[in-house]
Amino acid sequence: MEFNDINKELVIAKKAIFEAGNLLIKKKEILSEVILSTNKDIKLKADILAEKAIKDIIENESDYPILAEESGLSSKDIPNIFWVVDPLDGTANYARNIPICCVSIALVSNLKPILGVIFDFINNDLYEGSIYTKALLNNEEMSVSKVTSSSEGILITGLPNNTDYSDNALLKMVKDFQHWRKVRMIGSAAMASVYIASGKADLYTEKKTYLWDIAAGAAIVNAAGGKAEITNFTDNYQVDVYFSNSKIIE
Repeated sequence: MEFNDINKELVIAKKAIFEAGNLLIKKKEILSEVILSTNKDIKLKADILAEKAIKDIIENESDYPILAEESGLSSKDIPNIFWVVDPLDGTANYARNIPICCVSIALVSNLKPILGVIFDFINNDLYEGSIYTKALLNNEEMSVSKVTSSSEGILITGLPNNTDYSDNALLKMVKDFQHWRKVRMIGSAAMASVYIASGKADLYTEKKTYLWDIAAGAAIVNAAGGKAEITNFTDNYQVDVYFSNSKIIE
């Protein structure tokens, strides 16, 4: 995909992401209605309506199909290039007024994110980046941190819904944490990604998260000079991620 093509799709993504983010701010009381609650997950009316707002714009203005968290893929087969949409990453935070949540939109080519836009609508911060452009925060260039040692660094991680809570698994997790100055769990994979891209933290790693949670962040981390590794794809779009400032040594 050429620069002009990327730029055209970026304009569409930003239009869609602002529409969804503004909806989530202006109609929060209505959108906070719970429509599905399981042992480890929650879905709100916000997830459904924000996704619809995004899809209405992208489907009208772009030729590429959409993989969205709530409705799946708008095509029978996975194409070479497609959109990946998370209409509300950090749903539980949004529901409980924890101000760490966002809208996330990516364009993916051959399962590699080539464009990403993330809107932290509570703080009115727009993060963006692509294979042809630098990473930007509100139109100002940003970059990853220069921290090289985990003993000086901040690790962000998460516990997805299917986390293994066995004694052995938790013991290994604690041992991994011991190398780091600080460890954070923030409840939003997309926001964790842009914290790496903007130098607020130094490594984000998580297993068995979903492509829509991290695709946009991967493009932005790479554009900011970091390294976004996505591995172990499954048929239901689960992935393992390792997003770093490219300098950190654990």
